[in-house]
Amino acid sequence: MSRVCQITGKSVMVGNNVSHSQRKTKRRFYPNLITKKFYIPEEDQYVTLKISTSALRTINKKGIYTCVKEAREKGYIK
Repeated sequence: MSRVCQITGKSVMVGNNVSHSQRKTKRRFYPNLITKKFYIPEEDQYVTLKISTSALRTINKKGIYTCVKEAREKGYIK
C-alpha cells in the first residue's frame, strides 16, 4: 500500500535538502501516517484505515462515519 492518507488524500511531497554551502539535493517529505482500526456503528462493522495524524483530529471533530462518507465520495476509499 502506498504512503497516502485514506481520509485526506495527503501523499509524499518532493523538495530539496539544502546544505550550508547551499547545494541542493532531492529529498522526500513523508506524511505522518498511522494504521488505525475504527468501529462504524451506522454500518455495524470495523474498518482499518491508514490515516495521517491530522486526519485523526478531523475524525475526532466530525465523526468517523462522516469522514469515511466524504472520503468515499472523493475516491480515497473504495
